[in-house]
Amino acid sequence: MQRSVQAGRKGLTEDKYDDLLHFADSPRFTEREKVALTYASAIVWNADLADDALWAKLRRHFSNPELVELGFFIALTLGQQRWIKTLGIGHREVLADTTVGLAPAPSVRTKGAM
Repeated sequence: MQRSVQAGRKGLTEDKYDDLLHFADSPRFTEREKVALTYASAIVWNADLADDALWAKLRRHFSNPELVELGFFIALTLGQQRWIKTLGIGHREVLADTTVGLAPAPSVRTKGAM
């Protein structure tokens, strides 16, 4: 199941999604994608990753306005996810009549249940 309509339109496949946690070693991601994902990891998990070497790689692949936009989008998405988690909202509890942008719930559902 595709995680996002927009991601699917941009070429994200389930195989590529499955490699996301190991993006640095995956042949499915371009160097540009890998450096963007490392930037996301620095913003979300460990600011120490944003060393001079990372900034040099980022500047080879992105302009300063693109870095600002990418960083803003990462931070905004992280904030949205934290807020949703804080509210205790689970998958399909909001916008239950659509699957746009929502991953399937991790539990097995019975037929007819939503």
